[in-house]
Parts: sequence; structure tokens; C-alpha cells
Amino acid sequence: MTLMATRTKEPRSKFHELLQQQVQNEFTASQQYLALAVWFDSEDLPELAKRFYQQAVEERNHALALVRYLIDTDHRVEIPSSGEIRNDFAEASELVELAVEQEKTVTADIKALAKTARAEEDYQGEQFMQWFLKEQVEEVSAMSTLLNVVRRASGNLFDVENFLARQAAPAPAGDPTMPPVAGGAL
Repeated sequence: MTLMATRTKEPRSKFHELLQQQVQNEFTASQQYLALAVWFDSEDLPELAKRFYQQAVEERNHALALVRYLIDTDHRVEIPSSGEIRNDFAEASELVELAVEQEKTVTADIKALAKTARAEEDYQGEQFMQWFLKEQVEEVSAMSTLLNVVRRASGNLFDVENFLARQAAPAPAGDPTMPPVAGGAL
């Protein structure tokens, strides 16, 4: 006879349903960034590839921070498949334009989550979303800047590579304000 601990899971509110959907959105973003990184890598553009490989890991960490929150608040978590991923591009600007649009979409999703938590008087959920709101300001700004640099380079991606190499900072130890990540941040 085996003993299994069974925990009663909290019923899902609209906020928690949206949070579960955001797990999928973040994993999809991670996979899309991985596809962009591979495209740049195959074009021998190591700085652009590096930027998007890092971005893929960051989005994965965001998904798992959402997972950790759901677990910690005693909600059932389902790990979804990712959505559709685009792999074919004609030129570099298309990839960065896709990244900017993806970040704007995620920003809208995060705002909807924060608004829903507030409307449901889920003060813990609202507080949890504050870090993600701050993060999205940084994400949209960074991708928008990269798109401007790509456009100004007028097809000379070595100028973009040089820009990224100059902008490269030592790897940060991690954001101490970031919510915990299930399994640990990479």
C-alpha cells in the first residue's frame, strides 16, 4: 500500500486562468526567440544570435516564475505545448520587428493580468505582477532600440554586430527582485 499525499487545489479564478495561459505565452516566446537565435547563428551573426539565445532563456525563466507562483499559491499547473513558431525570414529586420511585436503583445497580456488581479481583489496576485510590468518596459525598450539600430544600419549587419558587442555588459548575477523560478533560474 502506498501513501499519496493529496492536496486540495484552490479553485481557479479568472486571474489564475489567465496566469496559466501566460505560462504558454512565455514558453512560446522562448521558443520563438530560440528560432530567431538559430536564424542569426546560421547567418554567422554571433552577437545577434547571442542576444536572442539569452532572450530565449529569459522568457523560459519568466514562464517558470509563473509556474512557481501557481505552485506556491496551491494551484494546479499544466505545462502546455508552445504555440506556432515562425522560422522563415527574408531579412534581419523582420526578426527584430517580430520580437518588438511579441514584446508588445506580452506587455498587453501582463497588463490584463494585473488588471484582473486588481478587479478580483487578489492583492497577492496584483503584487506578483508588478515585477512583470517593470520587466516589460525594459523588454519593449530594448527590442525597440535594437530595431532602430538594425534599420539605421541599412542592411549592414556588421554595424549591428559591433553595436551589440559594444553594448555587451558582464553577465548580471540576476535580478534580486525577480520572483523565484521553479527549478531555479538558468
